[in-house]
Amino acid sequence: MENNGEYVETISQEEIEKYELSWFRGEIALVEDIETFNRVFPRLLGTDILGFDTETKPSFRKGRKNNVSLIQLATDDLAVLIRINKVGIPARLVNLLADPSVVKAGVAVHDDIRFLRDIKGFNPAGFVDLQKFVRNYGIQSSGLKKLTAIVLGFRISKRQQVTDWEAGELSEAQQIYAATDAWVCRRIYRKLINGEAVISRKPMQ
Repeated sequence: MENNGEYVETISQEEIEKYELSWFRGEIALVEDIETFNRVFPRLLGTDILGFDTETKPSFRKGRKNNVSLIQLATDDLAVLIRINKVGIPARLVNLLADPSVVKAGVAVHDDIRFLRDIKGFNPAGFVDLQKFVRNYGIQSSGLKKLTAIVLGFRISKRQQVTDWEAGELSEAQQIYAATDAWVCRRIYRKLINGEAVISRKPMQ
C-alpha cells in the first residue's frame, strides 16, 4: 500500500517535542500474585485487539541481557501489568499469547517473544509488529515514540524506560509508563486498520 498522504514518512525528535504530552488515563491493574491474576485476567478476554509490550530490567554489563520482568496488555480503558518475575507466565496467559484470533499489537515484538519463549515455551500467534506494519501506510520511522506522534498526534514520555523493573514495588510513574506503551500500541493499530482520521498531525506551535 502506498502512502496516501495521510501520514508523514518520518519525524524528528525536535518535531516530537512540540507535540502535547499524553498518557494512559484508564484503569491500571498491577498483578503481583496469582490471586490478582485470576481476578483481573478475565477482563481482557472477549476483545479481539490488545496492545502488547514488555519491560526488562536494564543491564549495564556488556553482553548481558536480563529476562523480561513485566508484560503489559491493554484495551482502551484497562491496562493489566503482569509482573512475571513474581508470578511467572500462567497457563491462561500462555493460551492468550498463542491465540491467533486475538491480535497483540506491539513494537519489536519479535524480541519480546523470543525472551518470553526462553522463560516458557509456547507457539506465539496473533502478534503484529507495528514497526513493520506501518510500512503499509508509507511510514518509515520506527520506535513507539515516533509512531505515536505520526499516527496519533501526541507525544509520550520514555523517561521510565531504563528504570528497575524488578524493584520491590513499581512506582506510579513506572506503572503509567508501562500502561501507556501498551495502550498506544493498540490505538495505533486500530487507527491504521480503521482508516480513522488523524485528529492532529501538526505539532503545537
